[in-house]
Amino acid sequence: MRKKHDGQWKKGQSGNPAGRPSGQIMELRAKLASHVPEIVEVLAAQAKSGDVAAARLILERVSPAFKPVERTESLTLPDGSLTDKGHAILEAVADGLLAPSQGAALVGALGQLARVAEVDELAARVAALEEAQHAKS
Repeated sequence: MRKKHDGQWKKGQSGNPAGRPSGQIMELRAKLASHVPEIVEVLAAQAKSGDVAAARLILERVSPAFKPVERTESLTLPDGSLTDKGHAILEAVADGLLAPSQGAALVGALGQLARVAEVDELAARVAALEEAQHAKS
């Protein structure tokens, strides 16, 4: 086993050919399992006495982090071009009807829709060219 000159392992060669010994993690978990209730009691006592790190550890494991939740809003987009729809979305954000992240997501979706429309248009043009070519032959 040799490393390349840039410090990386050669393709197909592992830096740990024997791998992790089997069952190592399971053995460690089994050893610790009997001590978990005592550890939790100590952590809880430390948290109650003002140990912020202990309190944080307990809270992170027991209670999931709060995630922001945006309320859904109905938005009617105008008929017309994707540009018109984009302007309507930006106006809705500016007027406070949509959260900025919702507006960004919608504008991103319009961008994806524009790419899909381009592919559809190109496919239709290629098909028309091919049909015209076959008609000439």
